Amino acid sequence: MARRVAIIGTGWVGSSVAISTLQLGVADELLLYDARTEVAEGEAMDLAQGSSFYPGATVRTASIEEMIDADAVVIAAGRNGKPGESRLALLRDNAILARELGARLSAARGVIVVVTNPVDVLTRVVLEASGLPPARVIGTGTMLDTARLREALGRALDLDPRSVHAQVVGEHGDSEVVLWSGVQIGGVPLAQWPGWSADRESSLANEVRTAAYEIIKRKGATNHAIGLVTATLLRTVLRGERRVLTVSRWHEGASGVRDVALSMPTIVGSGGAELVLEPAMVPQERERLEHSAQVLRDAYASVRDA
Repeated sequence: MARRVAIIGTGWVGSSVAISTLQLGVADELLLYDARTEVAEGEAMDLAQGSSFYPGATVRTASIEEMIDADAVVIAAGRNGKPGESRLALLRDNAILARELGARLSAARGVIVVVTNPVDVLTRVVLEASGLPPARVIGTGTMLDTARLREALGRALDLDPRSVHAQVVGEHGDSEVVLWSGVQIGGVPLAQWPGWSADRESSLANEVRTAAYEIIKRKGATNHAIGLVTATLLRTVLRGERRVLTVSRWHEGASGVRDVALSMPTIVGSGGAELVLEPAMVPQERERLEHSAQVLRDAYASVRDA
C-alpha cells in the first residue's frame, strides 16, 4: 500500500520537513496545504521537479479534507518565533489555529505529528480538539533538543554524535531537563569519561536550551534540523520501527508525570507513541521535570478558552 504523508503549512519548517521526508524515502505520495495557496503550489512544483534525486514519490497540493486518509499528517502551520522570544510567547498566536486544525482532523485515520511551537502545549490542544487517542497525536518535542545535546557532546568529546547516548526530557523550551545522570558513551557513564568534568554540564545545557534563539537571531528561523527530526519520526511510525524517541505526548501518570503533554523516552511504532518509558533520574532531575510539567500546565491554562 502506498504511504501517504500530508503537511499543513509550507513555510520555513514545512518545506524542510517536505524535502527531508522525500529524501528519506518515507512517502510514496506527499500532500501539501497552506493558507497561501500559491505558496503551496510553488513548493509542490519545486519539489516534484527534483524527483530524479530522491526515491520515487509524487508531490501535489491537497485540501485538509483530503488529508484525513493520510498515514500521517504533519502540522507545521503557524508563525515562527521572533528574535529573543520564548516558544511559550508564541502560544496565543498559534493555539487558535491548532484547535481549528485538530477539529478538522478529528476523522484522521493515521498519526498526527505536531511541529508548530510551542509544540508541547499545541500537542495537547490538537489532541483535545481532535478527540483522537493520545498515542496518535505526537509532538516532535525534545527530539531536536536531544539531537542538539548529542551534537554538542560529540563536539566536546571529539566523537560522532551517534555514539553519544543522552536525552533531554520535559518541555521543548526553557524548562527542558537534560538527564546528565544517564549520559553514556559506549556503555561508559559520562561521569567516568577520561577528562570529563561535571563543571561543563551547565554551559552545554545552556547551549542546547538557547540554540534556537541563536539561530533565529542570525537567520530568522530554525528549519533544517527540525525537518530532519520530523522526517525521522515519520519514518519510525510508517515503518513500525518501534524506536525509542523523546517525543511529546499526553501523559496520564504512567511516566511519573500526569495531566500534561511533554517529552519522555517513548517507544514509537505503527500505532504512534505507543509506550512511555521512565528513565532513572536523580532527585534533582525529577524535581526539574515536575517543574517543567507545571510550566506547561500553566501555559495551557492561559489559553484553555482561547
